[in-house]
This record gives sequence, structure tokens and C-alpha cells, in this order.
Amino acid sequence: MISKEDNILFAAEKLFAEKGFEGTSTREIAKAANVNISMISYYFGSKEKLYEKLVEYRMDEGQFFSKDILERTDIDDWEKINKIVDQFVGKIRHQKCFYRIMQREQLYTENPHIVELLKQAKLGFIAMYSKILESGLKNGIFTKNPPIYLLHSTISGTLFYAFNAKEMYKEFLNDTNDETVFDEKYYTELNTHIKYLLKDLLGYEENK
Repeated sequence: MISKEDNILFAAEKLFAEKGFEGTSTREIAKAANVNISMISYYFGSKEKLYEKLVEYRMDEGQFFSKDILERTDIDDWEKINKIVDQFVGKIRHQKCFYRIMQREQLYTENPHIVELLKQAKLGFIAMYSKILESGLKNGIFTKNPPIYLLHSTISGTLFYAFNAKEMYKEFLNDTNDETVFDEKYYTELNTHIKYLLKDLLGYEENK
């Protein structure tokens, strides 16, 4: 059963995605979470602290996953890349509200705590890619050594552009399927496309 604290977090996430941080009031969050407004102060102290907690919560999910991937010994370095892409695509697809918030925050935030969280999350992913690439080159899994910061840009840049442009592409394709059906097709093809790019960038060949 979801806790009251998490219920408030997720209600706030939807409102922040729709209306922005400044455009969302604590009263609206309390109403959406079906709690007394005093509960927000009790659990978080302020709307700003609630916002920071939401970002920390989502960022921590990614960090735990990254650590787990790096420590696995039952899969090779290409499979680790595969799982990272699967996870990243899945998060963007199923956590649309949060990633809309993050797109806005990277452009407009003046909160130093949020800025630092975003920077550390990016540096964490770059460090993870770097370790996997180093291991893959050493083990002969990869034959190319692209600049690691551009590898990160290729993955995250492609994902976020596709995320933002999804509705435009749906219109361009004249796809009349409902949102759930189109989502399944769109994000499956996006996942496959990124892996094709990475195979070439890393010099990975299957069945070597």
C-alpha cells in the first residue's frame, strides 16, 4: 500500500509536470493527494522541499540501478549496455511526468540543490558508461573507443528528443492507433534504434 508521503509526491509530480513548480500551489497538491494541507508541511516542510524530495527520489532510482548493473558478473559488457538502454527507455515511457519536469528544470531552474542533483546524476551515468566501455575494450567485446561524453550525449540526446517529439511523429506517420498502442510501437522502435547506433559506435559484433 502506498504511503501518504509517496502519495503526496506522486500527486505533486503530475501537477508540476502539467503546471510547473511556480504554477502549482500546495493547496492543489493536497487536494490531488486527498490529504490535509498540513500534511505537506509535516512530511516535507515546504513546497520547495517537496520538489527537491521528488527529484531525489527519482534520481536515486537510477543510481541504484546503475550500481546493480556495474556489479553484475553474469552478463557481458554489451548486455549491460542493453539493460541500461532498456531501463532508460522504460523510465522515459512510464515516468512521463517526471521527465517533463526535468526537461523544464534543465532550462529554468535556479534551485542550487536541484542543479547539483541533475549534475551528479549525469556524471554518474558518464562514469558508468566509462567503466563499461573500459571493461568491454579490455575483454574484446568492443573494438571502438568513442569519446565517452559524446556516447552519453548520443543516448540521452536521442531519447529526450524523441520523447519531446513523439506527438509530432505520431501526426507525421498519420498513426490513428490509441496512445497505448502507439507508445508500445514507438518506444520499442526507439529502443532498437539506439542499440543499433551503439553497436556501430562501440564496434560490437554479435556472434563473434
